Amino acid sequence: MTKLLSCVLLAAALPLAGLSQLSPAVSWAAGRRSAYHVIPNLTYVTANNYEAKLDVYSRADTDVAQPTLIFIHGGGWTGGTKEGSIPALLPWMAMGWNIVNVEYRLARVSPAPAAVEDCLCALRWVAANAEKYHFDVKQLVVTGESAGGHLSLTTGMIPEDAGLDRECPGVPLPKVAAIVDWYGITDVNDLLQGPNKKNYAIQWLGSTLDREQIAKRVSPLTYVRPGLPPILMIQGDADPTVPYSHSVRLHEALDRVGDPNQLFTISGGKHGHFTPEQQIQAFTTIQQFLAKNHVGTAGKTSNGTGDK
Repeated sequence: MTKLLSCVLLAAALPLAGLSQLSPAVSWAAGRRSAYHVIPNLTYVTANNYEAKLDVYSRADTDVAQPTLIFIHGGGWTGGTKEGSIPALLPWMAMGWNIVNVEYRLARVSPAPAAVEDCLCALRWVAANAEKYHFDVKQLVVTGESAGGHLSLTTGMIPEDAGLDRECPGVPLPKVAAIVDWYGITDVNDLLQGPNKKNYAIQWLGSTLDREQIAKRVSPLTYVRPGLPPILMIQGDADPTVPYSHSVRLHEALDRVGDPNQLFTISGGKHGHFTPEQQIQAFTTIQQFLAKNHVGTAGKTSNGTGDK
């Protein structure tokens, strides 16, 4: 599987050898065309007159409920699109997962905590539509990068009684099986003032008098407690955009309460834009972490690549 992921991530660098001798990466990509049903731009919640949408990538070769990834894009809560994250979905397709690719209200539409609310609504939508799209609600992994990493943490950590899911009443929020956080923010207040002050966080919180209270309410560190799903954090220790200390602090807090977790540090890594080799190391770690925690093993996993 590691070799396959290497081929996928390095596809852009591989020369075509001619139609009679496709590289493994090109052969894999050609096969994906018919391997997935893609259902784009499904509205999962309407809030502040904004229709938040998601895309579903559903395995075409089986009607058995499948392990399902919920992917949340980054952009400092102020930018980014779900469409811009499609390359990040490719390794999960190689692993044969169903995928839900989520957008949410950005700061220009609604300030915090809107994005957190939307992603919880997306989780509820997945549970409500599990039978239709063959999502295994006992095998849900939520992931994202940067602000999407933060939102993957809040989506998997915030309990229903916190009241941040009231925009979309419905079925109970499912407990996710694992969280994979790529360099996400864990303490929003830390970014509002002081040495780690970031303009994107200030823009998301706005100038309300209670912004520190809201920031605490949307900070993953607030919700550390025993019984959380396994959490994998991936971050470069030279990240200039999200302090590396955020991952370290969450890792230490989870250790204190005995929650299963791992911090995978990319030495010298910046804010994403990792090398192909670093990406392969990260996905190798993801596979090992999920296997260790018995996540992603249910359902039919043959994906047309020869891997099982």
